[in-house]
Amino acid sequence: GSTFHKLCSLFAPTTPCNEAGEKTPLKLTAAENPNNVPNDIKSILASLRQISSTIEDIKKGNADILGRLTSIEAHLSDSDEWLLAAEAKIESMARDIESLNSRLNDQENRARRNNVRILGFPEGIEKGNPTRFLNEVLPALLKLPDNTDLLIERAHCSLAPMLAPGQRPRPFVVMLLRFPVKELLLKAARELGSVQWDRHNIMFFPDLSKALQDCQRLFLLVKKVLRDKKIKYGLFYPATLKIMVDGRTSSFGSVEEAEKFCLLGRWVGPPCRLQGAPP
Repeated sequence: GSTFHKLCSLFAPTTPCNEAGEKTPLKLTAAENPNNVPNDIKSILASLRQISSTIEDIKKGNADILGRLTSIEAHLSDSDEWLLAAEAKIESMARDIESLNSRLNDQENRARRNNVRILGFPEGIEKGNPTRFLNEVLPALLKLPDNTDLLIERAHCSLAPMLAPGQRPRPFVVMLLRFPVKELLLKAARELGSVQWDRHNIMFFPDLSKALQDCQRLFLLVKKVLRDKKIKYGLFYPATLKIMVDGRTSSFGSVEEAEKFCLLGRWVGPPCRLQGAPP
């Protein structure tokens, strides 16, 4: 009401002229007569000055924030580039590690290519000299030709703690000097089917790395189905299953391919999957 009109009258513009008749700059009555300003108007003016100062501070703060945002955006852009480069490098290193691991596993199995694992002999039967014991027992056990020299370089029980009575005995790991002798032992054991020694079932296996054993173990269910159907097959190094049907041989490097082949063949049917093969 009255206060607003007073404020308007105090700040009413005047346009005085100088002696030449020219207009002088605009002045406010309140600036010329500060004593005429009421206290409530002075309070409003002080508040306006404080608000103006605060607005200036906010503008400076916004400018600072804008600068920081610009800097952050630049850093984020650089970080994205670094992240993409790091991801590409990690993928490359993962491929290299996989390749090196595959080569290392291959070298490990090649170092064991002349080895045979023999399971079933009672614990301690070798009496501290497994090489002598196996040289005496294996030729007669496998019905090898007379005067067959096994050429055992060394033999020992697998590296595991001594077992308690009643537990399954540790296998012998036998390293032969010649690869053909290893093949001869495995072939003789396969032809005999069941090898018995002093009422113990003796089994012969190639000595493979754990990684390769795990790969070959994936084919167990498929092999069982093939045996039940009396279909000829063979598992070859490193982990390739070959199935012989109607005079044709099919090779499979993965259990999924072998299972698909089994499911498509009417001679096998669904049991291959129903028996719990991995999905």
